[in-house]
Amino acid sequence: MRHHNSVFHQLLKHILWEEFDALVKQHRADVWARRLTTKSQFLAMLYGQLSGAASLREIVGGIESHRARLYHLGAKLPRRATLADANHDRPAELPRC
Repeated sequence: MRHHNSVFHQLLKHILWEEFDALVKQHRADVWARRLTTKSQFLAMLYGQLSGAASLREIVGGIESHRARLYHLGAKLPRRATLADANHDRPAELPRC
């Protein structure tokens, strides 16, 4: 059987992770992050957008079904409350300089 990448995987291939990490460092987005990195938050919210999730609980539940694949992305499974706090406390963008 032939392997097909998911739309999520195909989209992630276009992200320049070195530039993303540099922006996170430059804007100190992870300074106060204890449990959820900006990258993990971004991946969770992107998954939610692509899956059509209507709530944070749906996002976390959907990501949980792909828990084994998160390791390969360098991300961790977020908890709903932690994701809610991150969405509330972090700025919505990492401005490109």
